[in-house]
Amino acid sequence: MADAISLQSSRSRDLDKLLLRPGHLVGPSFEPGTELRDDLQQYVRILVVGAGGLGCELLKDLALSGFRNLEVIDMDRIEVSNLNRQFLFRLEDVGKPKAEVAAKRVMERVSGVNIVPHFCRIEDKELEFYSEFSIIVLGLDSIEARKYDSDDNPQEHTMKPMVDGGTEGFKGHARVILPGITPCFECTIWLFPPQVKFPLCTLAETPRTAAHCIEYAHLIKWDEVHSGKSFDPDNPEHMQWVYLEAAKRAELFGIPGVTYSLTQGVVKNIIPAIASTNAIISAACALETLKIASGCSKTLSNYLTYNGVEGLHTKVTEFVKDKDCLVCGPGILIELDTSVTLKMFIDLVEDHPKLLISGASVTHRGKNLYMQAPPVLEEMTRSNLSLPLFELMDKFPKGIVHVTGMAGKGDKRQSCLRKLRVAFKGVDGIMDTDMAGGAIQGAFGRRTGWNTDE
Repeated sequence: MADAISLQSSRSRDLDKLLLRPGHLVGPSFEPGTELRDDLQQYVRILVVGAGGLGCELLKDLALSGFRNLEVIDMDRIEVSNLNRQFLFRLEDVGKPKAEVAAKRVMERVSGVNIVPHFCRIEDKELEFYSEFSIIVLGLDSIEARKYDSDDNPQEHTMKPMVDGGTEGFKGHARVILPGITPCFECTIWLFPPQVKFPLCTLAETPRTAAHCIEYAHLIKWDEVHSGKSFDPDNPEHMQWVYLEAAKRAELFGIPGVTYSLTQGVVKNIIPAIASTNAIISAACALETLKIASGCSKTLSNYLTYNGVEGLHTKVTEFVKDKDCLVCGPGILIELDTSVTLKMFIDLVEDHPKLLISGASVTHRGKNLYMQAPPVLEEMTRSNLSLPLFELMDKFPKGIVHVTGMAGKGDKRQSCLRKLRVAFKGVDGIMDTDMAGGAIQGAFGRRTGWNTDE
């Protein structure tokens, strides 16, 4: 018994320096004492999204920081290529779910911690699942994956503080997102390297590179052949289908270089990772999580960058919210009858005094409701024009749609993207959709999978 008490005392020694005494940089609600440490262990629940390279580090660091109630969600299985940097996994674990193995290994090493694994997609969980956590920590490996964690229509009870970490080679970042206070992810999307996006008309009509052929199979051919079936980048059969279709198109246009590995890289937009960078960024994220939960110090304001390419450089920058943000910004409210068709909605948008968009294309939760171009997508979505928008939005009383098109007058016309808050009259559940936040951003609302292979 004495040995156990001594071990626990040594483990919490550094933590006690933060939690058991006052300081000059503490939060306004900070009350030092053993009760605070006990409350962190008993009541605070943390969800870690991703059990890849960064996720493994996060689970370990959070467990060693005094948090006892952790959960982790990841849809991937362990691959041999993961073993060089995802230190919780062994060769005998190949093929097993990452979340389950990572939880088991941390619980074996850190006594007293309880980690519940979830081997599934985030969209497999109901909104109420996410509202049960105090803080959500992201350990994802791609920009697109983070976008899936941004809900355009957050609910008040699901908006939670979020700590986001990301790495790319010897560079990384840690950031704190507080609903309604700090910028959401989309507000500062420009901080990340520009993602390669190809015009759909190029993909459909004049491909010139192997990547064009792959994206054609991924973005156009898949929907054309598998109408209504979502593409899953983590399904080997789906990826193999895209590869074979891309190879056929490349052969047709005499374009070399289409391989299965390149297909994976283009479709998933995989970012390289280095173990030491993961460890540094994870430590920063775990510290910020502890600050938010305990108030033992002021939180990061609000974006930390790390660069270890040449020497060591860190910098903290305070960014501000983008008032026109397509995620946490208010958007433009439009009230409609449930009988309004998509065609009527597009006409309304094109005549709206605050929009005046021509050639409008409409998307809802990542789904193309109507696309003006290229011709193959216009033909595929044309039948939606006669359907009520209420039905196309799955009969929800309110929701967010995004409209793209051309705005402006004369030679000053330019392409634009607008966020619209659509509310249907006379439907139960209508309430003000202009909610602050977008941080956790709600419920990880988009119905899509993600890859967490750091």
